[in-house]
Amino acid sequence: MRSRLPAWVQWLRSVALSGALAFVLIADAHSETDTDTPLIFGVFPNMTAKQTLEIYQPLAREMEKHLQRRVAIYSARDFKTFVERTRQGDYDILLTAPHLAWLARQDAGYRPLLKYAQPTRGLLVVKNTGPYRMAEDLRDQNIATPDSIAVAALAVQADMAALGLRRDIDYQIMDYGSHLNAVMQVVSGRTAAAMLGLHPYRLLPAEIRKQLRIVVETAPLSSLMYLTHPRLRDQEANAIRRALLDFATTPEGKAFLQHGGYGGFVPVDGNELRAFRPYALQAEKMMQVAH
Repeated sequence: MRSRLPAWVQWLRSVALSGALAFVLIADAHSETDTDTPLIFGVFPNMTAKQTLEIYQPLAREMEKHLQRRVAIYSARDFKTFVERTRQGDYDILLTAPHLAWLARQDAGYRPLLKYAQPTRGLLVVKNTGPYRMAEDLRDQNIATPDSIAVAALAVQADMAALGLRRDIDYQIMDYGSHLNAVMQVVSGRTAAAMLGLHPYRLLPAEIRKQLRIVVETAPLSSLMYLTHPRLRDQEANAIRRALLDFATTPEGKAFLQHGGYGGFVPVDGNELRAFRPYALQAEKMMQVAH
């Protein structure tokens, strides 16, 4: 008799099987050629394509109601590609990490609208049945990240440096494309630990979270930010802001905010954005070296 797979394994299999299709759906949205060209909503690729579509479609529909114009969700295969497309102005509406929001404003003139109210944090997690109890135990080990320029990963690396653990000297990092993929390396035993953000951690199935132990939790960091490209008029930008705030009052919006632990939408403080300049310049340098 065939044993029943654990729920989290079934969930992961469904993500793997549908991820490629979901990415095609996102990409197809960008190639729309009708007379009423849709606004492109660029969502930071910190989740799988399937997760991105499922989570952000209700929000896109709310923006469509306010704008009387179709909104197409679009992302990228990795963080570096997303940053490059942002620099080129491919996205009309942008949801991105705070250090990359700084770059978006500097490089392409994107205007900050709102951010998630609840701060995020960088986490370093290990398997709870493994031998690692603290960051110092990870010396000479491989650590998974969604992407080396993720602000959560940069913040964790800063905390590890304060403990005397230097990247590429005392430990190695390996990029796996999303927070989920990074975590699954730990669950499967392929890496000793993973760096990820608090909000993506909360979006993991409970069965996966139960297998993890948090060994580093950084100080609070500003969460993902919504921006608009300067080609959008003030009227359109204000309509998008109202759509986000109205979405927060709907049943779907409340579920969205609760599930991600986002807390709501609040204005972005300019000084707060400037505080991410060091992380932004660090990420930019890393991308140039990788190129």
